[in-house]
Amino acid sequence: MDKEATIYGQKIHYVEAGSGEAVILLHGLGGNATNWAFNIAALAQKYRVIVPDQLGFGRSDKPFINYRIATYVDFLDALYRELKLERATLVGNSMGGWIAAAYTLAHPEKVERLVLVDSAGFAPPAGFDAKTLSFLNPSTRAGMKQLALLVFSNKQLFTTDAAIDLMLTQRLAAGDGYTIQSLIESIARREDMLDDRLGGIKKPTLLVWGRDDGLVPLAEYGERFKREIAGAQLLILDGAGHAPQVEKAAEFNAALLNFLNAK
Repeated sequence: MDKEATIYGQKIHYVEAGSGEAVILLHGLGGNATNWAFNIAALAQKYRVIVPDQLGFGRSDKPFINYRIATYVDFLDALYRELKLERATLVGNSMGGWIAAAYTLAHPEKVERLVLVDSAGFAPPAGFDAKTLSFLNPSTRAGMKQLALLVFSNKQLFTTDAAIDLMLTQRLAAGDGYTIQSLIESIARREDMLDDRLGGIKKPTLLVWGRDDGLVPLAEYGERFKREIAGAQLLILDGAGHAPQVEKAAEFNAALLNFLNAK
């Protein structure tokens, strides 16, 4: 069900389904709640699933502010208060994983379990600046194809001319170009990075990685999260890239439910 909350004067759109213990699904950079379209129903059979369009994305307000991960941690905490949540499991994809991990470090008492799906959050290599990272905000067919090749495992399906045209049309219509650019600049400034902080996470943690992720590769990111978060489990999904909850939804849902149910 589509709902709205007003947080710090901004309208936040979110989808809510099911009842029970709360599970919050957090999308990534340039995404929105529909990134979890193949997962909500499966989870809602047993859990209260809350899926926001994060500030500056989707159908939520898009103020012209300086965006950074700390902003999203504050908004997530306000969403907890608005929905009267004492605790929830956080599931985040890409930048959403970064937000989920940062929130867990800031408010551990409010997090039941943590699921990081092809999560971002480590400082980019030296020399990476806003210009280098501009590929994350494509505005041309060539740029969209370059990004799709990094994101998806199934190249035949997701990098056809028709698929690229559709993705570019949606990207240009989303109205979140400023938000993405502002976050790119925050990343270039190395703000709110998770480097040397993950040892502070003491929650049951599941890492889910698409083996073919070209954006935050398994070897550099997934394996590192596993090393740095004590007791973290790492599940690698073949035939998936940066968004395994989309490309391998059935396997993803089964693994997530298994983790959530293991009390």
